[in-house]
Amino acid sequence: MCLILFGYKISRKYPLILAANRDEFYARPTAPMHFWKDTPTILAGKDLEQGGTWFGIHKNGRFSALTNYRDPAAIKQNAPSRGEIIIDFLESKKPSETYFNAVKKKAGLYNGFNLIFGSKEELFWFSNLKNTIEKINPGIHGLSNRFLDTPWPKVASGEKALEQVINENISSESLFSILTDQSIPDDSLLPDTGVELEWERILSPLFIQSDIYGTRSSTVMLMDKDGHIEITERTYDPENNLNYSDRHFAITS
Repeated sequence: MCLILFGYKISRKYPLILAANRDEFYARPTAPMHFWKDTPTILAGKDLEQGGTWFGIHKNGRFSALTNYRDPAAIKQNAPSRGEIIIDFLESKKPSETYFNAVKKKAGLYNGFNLIFGSKEELFWFSNLKNTIEKINPGIHGLSNRFLDTPWPKVASGEKALEQVINENISSESLFSILTDQSIPDDSLLPDTGVELEWERILSPLFIQSDIYGTRSSTVMLMDKDGHIEITERTYDPENNLNYSDRHFAITS
């Protein structure tokens, strides 16, 4: 994923509210969210090129979501797949912190990434650039391709919109409406991440479109206090984002 917005322990009804966009090259083969045949307790989409995922959840309510850290100059060729960490974590019976303490020892092998992981009871952030595990405090948070709550324009506007939705009308559709914002900030507000200015502009909206790269899917997740989890994945037609298909899932943890 390239944008994760979430409200954690600020709604009485939903201890965890998440809305996220996955941005990727249109040509990269992908399977939509489904319960994996070889691990039927895991619900996730699948990157058919390397076999991992960007977001996954276990039937017990444990989940993880990943964003890449954008730094083209630091890309390692032939690095292992970051998306495999999510599946391995969800299959593990180890406590979240214990599992990622082990990941820290090999974190340098991977290209830069961030992971949000845990459950509605405890939530954590791990970045292999900082190589520390941080417990997430209750509140509204955003994560793109830097660090947690780095105030890039898309993160700041997304957090503000999420706060308004939580205060007024929480629903899957109201969360999807946040994720479709294609507003491009002024150049003076754009981050400098090592790509050309044209690409900084392309990558700056919450919802991205270009000839070769853009928002492929959006995921909305609502976890209520009783352990009921509603998830919808919306997959877009890259040639016309008004055309999309939804896949709905319900889990009781």
